[in-house]
Amino acid sequence: MADQPLTISSQHNEDASTNASDNPSFDSILQLRLSRRQLLRGSAAAAMAIVGGFGVTAACATGRHPAGPGLGARSLKLDFAAVPKSLADAVILPAGYSHSVLYRLGDPIAAGVADYLNDGTDAPASFAQRAGDHHDGMSYFGMHAHGKWEKNSSDRGLLCVNHEAITPAFLHPTGPTIVAGARTSADEVLREFYVHGIGVIEVAKEHGRRGTWRYKQDSRFNRRIHTLTEMKLSGSAANTPYMITKFSPDGSKTRGTINNCANGETPWGTYLTCEENWAGYFRRITATDNPNRTAKELASFARYGVAGNGRELWATVTPDTTDNLYGRWNAMKLGASSDGSDDYRNAPNTFGWVVEIDPFGPASIPRKRTALGRFAHEGAMLGPVKTGEPLVWYMGCDARNEYIYKYVSNRRWNPRDAHGGIEVGDKYLDDGKLYVARFNADGGGEWLELSFGINGITAANPAYAFADQADVLINTRLAADAAGATKMDRPEWGAVHPHNGEVYFTLTNNNAANRPITKVDAANPRFYNDQRTTGQNQLGNPNGHIIRFAEAGGDVDARLFK
Repeated sequence: MADQPLTISSQHNEDASTNASDNPSFDSILQLRLSRRQLLRGSAAAAMAIVGGFGVTAACATGRHPAGPGLGARSLKLDFAAVPKSLADAVILPAGYSHSVLYRLGDPIAAGVADYLNDGTDAPASFAQRAGDHHDGMSYFGMHAHGKWEKNSSDRGLLCVNHEAITPAFLHPTGPTIVAGARTSADEVLREFYVHGIGVIEVAKEHGRRGTWRYKQDSRFNRRIHTLTEMKLSGSAANTPYMITKFSPDGSKTRGTINNCANGETPWGTYLTCEENWAGYFRRITATDNPNRTAKELASFARYGVAGNGRELWATVTPDTTDNLYGRWNAMKLGASSDGSDDYRNAPNTFGWVVEIDPFGPASIPRKRTALGRFAHEGAMLGPVKTGEPLVWYMGCDARNEYIYKYVSNRRWNPRDAHGGIEVGDKYLDDGKLYVARFNADGGGEWLELSFGINGITAANPAYAFADQADVLINTRLAADAAGATKMDRPEWGAVHPHNGEVYFTLTNNNAANRPITKVDAANPRFYNDQRTTGQNQLGNPNGHIIRFAEAGGDVDARLFK
């Protein structure tokens, strides 16, 4: 592709907030907590430490996991020099380190697929067997010589990689073709359909323990999962009227996954990919569509941000195909049916989920696990796995003023399920309870159950009249609003401590708009300017912070945390 100025733009504002509830924010809880304890008088440095931890204690010594910060008895030394911040278009490493490219946009992942030309002439359909764009969350699954999952194998395995989004300038010679606000090249859009999603590739280490990793182009396990891949809807929201589309009149399936950001794993060797900023891909012109919708539908659309032309304008391609490859991204009520079986008015309900993929079953159908709720999923972090105990996954909703969630299985872990594949997910991921976090001023918090009929999640709720559990799961954000969850500063990636079960979340937005300098006091002294190289000020806490908490007693199904 000829050199050209690179412009990366998006119609979707990832920092936008759609949470208009009166629920308290984490900042307000933190301020009350610190004010009550009269901490940090004149100590800005100490305040920064507390903000990063929310008055956290280590896991209780009487619980199932050992107490103590960090790695407990084990210490970890990072034996390399830090590198400075940089905006250079380069990989910058400490002295003595090197890097190599494993898997890049356009790389062929099937036998007989030609090398990527990278000049805009590669056939769109060929991208179904090429690496996608915007590599994001990923997980490695070790593989035994007989082709089965072996978690301790570190020389050969399957790598699952999210391909979150696209940079059009890397796909089309002169950028996307847009005339009068519409996409006029179906081939360009088809190429974009394929480069979103997930790649599964077999990888192996060459030349000993410190050798270079390579992927195997002709592996039978290699697979691309993209916006056209058929998905099974699973859990309480599946096969309900909310999921009915022209593609699936019974609400049992959908096509594709989109904007896959962070990820997770299961203890039976499957991959969890998370649909994050999916809402921005749909076209819904509010001036035309709103008069045709119910008050509940409008409340749901507003809470999830389903409005506008669609960030990539996919729904504007004409003529459409007989199977509605392009029209399926139009979420407006266009048909005459009462249930949505003749259009895609309900299509947004089929996105915003955690999707389970079996990397060792290349012909398996991915499943959208609706029991884990629908929001801007950033990740699904697996908690401690113990025989005879429930399984837990921690999740963040990646937007300002959104919430932290956890899902706890009703079934208790049986290690005999460890090699059962995606079918095992029906047992643990379709049958469980979803919770949202509320942080209290005393330094603790509680998990609020998101089930129909409790915690304000009822048909009598004045903001949104819930009908059943499927309604709760599809409108998880509204259910969390009703329950009284704490607004967080954009929860993104998380992690669970491997030795004591403590949970960590990165909260990436806490700026001057949320805490202006006029509100700085002894309890909230963290206000600074991380000025850009352009001279633009970034006031407040533009780099965010990390929060750490531990379940009461070390129990994954605890209702309290600290």
